[in-house]
Amino acid sequence: MPRPPVTLAGPGRADRSRVAGDTVRRIMHVAGALRYHQDTEIAALGLTPAVARALYELDPDRPLLARELAEQLRCDRSNVTALVDKLERAGLVERRADPADRRQRTLVVTEAGRRMRDRVHEVLSDSRLLAGLSTEELTVLGELAWKVSDGGCPERFGA
Repeated sequence: MPRPPVTLAGPGRADRSRVAGDTVRRIMHVAGALRYHQDTEIAALGLTPAVARALYELDPDRPLLARELAEQLRCDRSNVTALVDKLERAGLVERRADPADRRQRTLVVTEAGRRMRDRVHEVLSDSRLLAGLSTEELTVLGELAWKVSDGGCPERFGA
């Protein structure tokens, strides 16, 4: 049976700190459930979550240097090398000489990589956990999520 929402108004006013803590735990639970479903579906595509995220961050219409991908992923270049190796072995990315500086190698998404990237995008956009919400509830939730994320994490997270 669903628990009624905790409110801050009226008799029996709840402690704001307790409500905030409960809300954070619920958000973390939802995030964990989303991650679990995404990771399961990403694995069904034959990818790891890290490889899928690297592919997702690549723009199929604009080759990218490995160091630029490392910056986007906020990780060390050595980690990106391993991710790109996996993407290349899977035929999803090719390393090509940069026309502006032939000493540099750019990462180019292949046709198979474009198709897989589209599938990864579908997985990351799966909203089945929100199926029980009305359009109005989704709108409010989206606005609240935007308000909270904009306040502390304005960076793009790949979605």
